[in-house]
Amino acid sequence: MKKIGIVSTGIYIPENFMTSKEIAEKSGIPIYVVEEKMGIKRKPIASNEDHTCEMGITAAKKALEKAQIAPEEIDLIIYIGEEHKEYPLWTAALYMQEKLGAINAIGFDMALRCGTTIMALKIAKDMMSSDESLNTVLLAGGYRNEDFIDYENPRTRFMFNLAAGGGAILLKKDYEKNELLSSHLITDGSFSKDVVVVAGGTKHPISVEALEKGLNKLDVLDPDGMKKRLEEKSMENFLKAIRGSLRSSGLREKDVDYLAILHMKKSAHDYVLGELGLSEDQSIYLEDYGHIGQIDQILSLELALNKGKIKDGDIAVLVSAGIGYAWGATTIKWG
Repeated sequence: MKKIGIVSTGIYIPENFMTSKEIAEKSGIPIYVVEEKMGIKRKPIASNEDHTCEMGITAAKKALEKAQIAPEEIDLIIYIGEEHKEYPLWTAALYMQEKLGAINAIGFDMALRCGTTIMALKIAKDMMSSDESLNTVLLAGGYRNEDFIDYENPRTRFMFNLAAGGGAILLKKDYEKNELLSSHLITDGSFSKDVVVVAGGTKHPISVEALEKGLNKLDVLDPDGMKKRLEEKSMENFLKAIRGSLRSSGLREKDVDYLAILHMKKSAHDYVLGELGLSEDQSIYLEDYGHIGQIDQILSLELALNKGKIKDGDIAVLVSAGIGYAWGATTIKWG
């Protein structure tokens, strides 16, 4: 099988930030809880110009510039942003193709909530391995689900970290660096209706009444049941996904040099590191960024490279979780 490598990454972070103080004031939660337990010092939020797909396009341009690859060389674009984008019914990958000038590419959108990047890495590698015509693949998208947060709804407080931004990863076949190894995914449909935006779909079309009731915001329909079920499975599945990815890559926990993990509460972050025998220095806690959905892994990887936390020969594992619920991990041999 031919090697698939990461040529470059790109990140776009909006200029506007929401501070821990602002979150505390809006939610009524003490600021020490926001900072120390929820692990948020500040987070980027979208301006009126920071549209979802556009943020992904900006990140993609950065990745292409770093790699010195012309848009015409791209064979496939996989849009890894959110369903929440410029238009409700729209294929963002094709707009991205047009804006980038990737005239020789095909494109499609995919979604697994905050697990989308990991799923897309697996699908991209599988497609590139089986199709001789796919040599250069772009994964890119934007995220601004912070638009759906009602800070006065205590049921959604675990999502007060939702932020905004864009990210991109450029993959190439027969690239002898930064080899994409195996991915491992777990999904559990018993959580599929726990976290939803109630209004706006076919069951509850948008209406004046729905807007007045705040049904166009994220909500948790069974908070107690979800909490109980998630506590039983979430940390276990994080570790299963990581270990499964390592095992399929012919590696073990002791081989991990860096963990690019999504933003979550500090105690959960520390637990995962502890179970894997990793130090704080072998990851980056995204307390100044919050949770930019499926962009977190790309952001963590890029920050680690900029800080010199990942060196040639290192093993990096990208880890995600998404409501629904999905857990995933991808292993990379860097350098």
